[in-house]
Amino acid sequence: MTVSILLFLPVVAALVVLFIKGEAAKYAALTFAVAELVVAGVFLSKFVPDATTQFSISAPWIPKAGIYFTAGIDGISMIMVILTTLLVPLIILSTFKNQYKSAHVFYALILFMQAGLLTVFTALDGFLFYVGWEVALIPIYFICAMWGGENRIKVNIKFFIYTFAGSLFMLLGIIYLHMQDPASTYDIGHFYDLKLDAHHQGWIFWAFFLAFAIKMPIFPFHTWQPDTYTEAPSAGTMMLSGIMLKMGIYGVIRWLIPIAPLGVQNWGFMALVLSVIGIVYASVIAFKQKDGKRLVAYSSIAHVGLIAAALFTFSKGESSFLWTTQALQGALIQMLNHGINVVGLFFVWDIISRKLNTRDLDQLGGIAKVAPKFAIAFLIVTLGTVALPLTNGFIGEFLLLNSVFQYNIWMAAIAGLTMIFGAVYMLRMYKSVMQGETNALTVAFTDISGSEIVVLGVICVLIIAIGVYPQPILHVSEAAVNNLINTVHNHLGSVKP
Repeated sequence: MTVSILLFLPVVAALVVLFIKGEAAKYAALTFAVAELVVAGVFLSKFVPDATTQFSISAPWIPKAGIYFTAGIDGISMIMVILTTLLVPLIILSTFKNQYKSAHVFYALILFMQAGLLTVFTALDGFLFYVGWEVALIPIYFICAMWGGENRIKVNIKFFIYTFAGSLFMLLGIIYLHMQDPASTYDIGHFYDLKLDAHHQGWIFWAFFLAFAIKMPIFPFHTWQPDTYTEAPSAGTMMLSGIMLKMGIYGVIRWLIPIAPLGVQNWGFMALVLSVIGIVYASVIAFKQKDGKRLVAYSSIAHVGLIAAALFTFSKGESSFLWTTQALQGALIQMLNHGINVVGLFFVWDIISRKLNTRDLDQLGGIAKVAPKFAIAFLIVTLGTVALPLTNGFIGEFLLLNSVFQYNIWMAAIAGLTMIFGAVYMLRMYKSVMQGETNALTVAFTDISGSEIVVLGVICVLIIAIGVYPQPILHVSEAAVNNLINTVHNHLGSVKP
């Protein structure tokens, strides 16, 4: 059994769902998404948590151009496969109480996007990685354009231009690496073995960094994000925030740092500073938001900024290189945690918006009195987001902050503001929605039921389970993380500064 089944099942599913009309489309999409989760579960059960790449496939695609369909799963990829296959069925289920025109197209696009995302997370060929990167962009563009809010066209064009422009820089970098490879391939292992000097690695750094920074996004490349998250339909926002932005972080881990460590060593401090600025900036802007969905969008920038900051903890001192197991393990588990938490938050606001037709914090209040189950679920998701101990967000942010602290205590102090600010604006948001007296609008709010209970229930269980016992997740990626760090160390020792 190879990873190809994981990549092609969503494509087949999307084509099938495309021909299913009416209410049946969403049930078919959910069935296929659950089947994909089962397949991922089989891979996980057979996965050996060592440094090897497993379930690999390598087939000629365009061999005359050095392009092969090469993909596989190691411990790093496995975390992203789990994230993607876990969240997609939850996102589809979260839409069951919404009505969509041309629903079969809507759900087919979600499944097709899943295929692109999984291709990015498993690709071991630079050309295949780029194809997956672009394939994931196309469906979300149409999801936002066809089912988004009032300003969707203007916002969507900005989103597309930003991400597509960044992708072109990355493509130039990939083509350049291909030209430097004596075997003229796009194989990631060959890219790792290239002995480029610091000057050329600097160009590679910027070619890849621009694409990844836009996707995450990092300040000041973030301006597309709040508007897009706000205008996109809730399922689209969940796909973007829960999974798609992780493409940028994963790209830094898998492609940027191992291929151009000298470039990162020379320019990484700038990336770290931008990440830390983004944490403070997004947190301050989040304080001022009255639209709950937009508040969550800015909070996402702050949390992702901390992940990026830890990944760029480089130094030119005696140790020369401070990319630690803690930083990488923290980034991986926090990608998983952030995906779970942010999908929960956006689903909470989807429920509020659908039932009350508003997301304005000033118009809400007292919902806990009429919807106790919803209040408990919302509280658990909020506490996970603010990284309360024994919730999933705590272990990830602890590892990340500790990594930044080892690099620079002042940077850690500033980056740590994400936890303080986050706690303030998230708890204030919860208080505005849930506490106080009901008003003429919120008194009619009905408690969650059916699919809403299932989605929020699963998310709450994951928040608590990972928070109490994160070791199984860390164990899956540990050997692959150490192997990648050793690869980078060896690369640094074999090239000219």
